[in-house]
Amino acid sequence: MHQDWINALLGGVIIGVAVSLMLLMNGRVTGISGIINGALAKVKGDTQWRVFFIGGLFLGGLALHFINPAFFTNELKTETWTTVLAGLFVGFGTILGSGCTSGHGVCGISRMSSRSIVSTVVFIVAGVLAVALFRKMGVLV
Repeated sequence: MHQDWINALLGGVIIGVAVSLMLLMNGRVTGISGIINGALAKVKGDTQWRVFFIGGLFLGGLALHFINPAFFTNELKTETWTTVLAGLFVGFGTILGSGCTSGHGVCGISRMSSRSIVSTVVFIVAGVLAVALFRKMGVLV
């Protein structure tokens, strides 16, 4: 238990430093859905950094998997189709909300953006309601 909060704190510091560097060095907010959307749109002169960023996310995850595969242990008792459906809902939500939790929740709130604060509250409330509904329906344990 002691190690859990240390890992969370360390992860938060790393995320904070990374998004701050992105804003300071590139003048851009680190919103993953926006970065992916921009890479898929292939805007001339604005695609390469996005592809490298996404590649870095995958390579970082792959390296972490080789360092300690236990980090990727899935202890959820949820069926695969439920996870896929949830992912589709999240994808739709990022389009509907013009951003994701990394853009609004991490970067937007730290910049005191009222739009991001409202968006993040809506994300959390919608997530809580969705889990409660799916548990009531017996889809989630």
